[in-house]
Amino acid sequence: MKVVYLEHPHSLKNHNCPPSCVALGFFDGIHLGHQKVILGAREKANELNLECAVMTLDPHPSVVLRRTVQHVRYITPLTEKIRLLEQMGVDTLYVVKFDLSFASLVPQDFVDQYIIALNIMHVVAGFDYSYGSLGKGTMETLPFHSRNQFDQTVIEKYTTNDLKVSSTYIRQQLQEGNVNDLPSTLGRFYQIRGRVGHGEKRGRTIGFPTANITLTEDYVIPKTGVYAVRMYVLGRWHNGVCNIGYKPTFHENKKDVVPSIEVHLFHFQDVIYEEEVTIEWHQNIRDEKKFSGIEALVEQITKDKETAEDYFQKNTCDTCFLT
Repeated sequence: MKVVYLEHPHSLKNHNCPPSCVALGFFDGIHLGHQKVILGAREKANELNLECAVMTLDPHPSVVLRRTVQHVRYITPLTEKIRLLEQMGVDTLYVVKFDLSFASLVPQDFVDQYIIALNIMHVVAGFDYSYGSLGKGTMETLPFHSRNQFDQTVIEKYTTNDLKVSSTYIRQQLQEGNVNDLPSTLGRFYQIRGRVGHGEKRGRTIGFPTANITLTEDYVIPKTGVYAVRMYVLGRWHNGVCNIGYKPTFHENKKDVVPSIEVHLFHFQDVIYEEEVTIEWHQNIRDEKKFSGIEALVEQITKDKETAEDYFQKNTCDTCFLT
């Protein structure tokens, strides 16, 4: 997949771009609704003998448009989004830098410069897609702005259990710790990537050594608590249990802005400091809580491990296109 980074005003010319069918959207999460749009673009591209393209923005518009927003965490940071889109068979990804100059484009200028000028012959987007300054352009106005240079396909709302599948809803699921419900909306178990660092090394002293994970991207972190997880390290998947939190048994104050992420893998002895890992979240076991002492903590961790092992014995885990 070719990744093309654009800043406004860009210098690409129509004749330098292969004729394509493009899926438009921010696509944080690449959830089932997004997949319907992207795969719809791929099918239309095949039908029309065009290349399949996706256009996304970076960073999230709220970072630029809402001055109170300093930092945004993503379900799929850009590098993750690139990896997933390539696996979905996209030929070209246009990554448009979202800044104030781009945000000020009126809808017709957006269409002229970012659709027609890029030799896009067909547009696929969700029913609620908007473009141009203040989102004044919609899928209803797109035919008017097209100058008869391209056609369009509108993808209707995707729902599960009568709820619209959206990035906002998936963020809510993560913030509530409902990771076991994500396959019905995200289409897969949630994954984050990081590197094994040096923690407080307390786990090994109580019989449960843990890998302390430092995130390599700005991922949305699930709610604090204990989870059944799988972790990909040294070329293999391993079952384990993960604690996200502030370790209240040992720390009085939540002095860290970002909670720690510690994974204990079952039947695992390798030294993995500085290794790149992927954590896959499967089941919420319990909330984080403070214990009266080490003995009570060890007793609870033993129960947590048994719960996670029981889960994996009952559930065969075949990771989908996320590997």
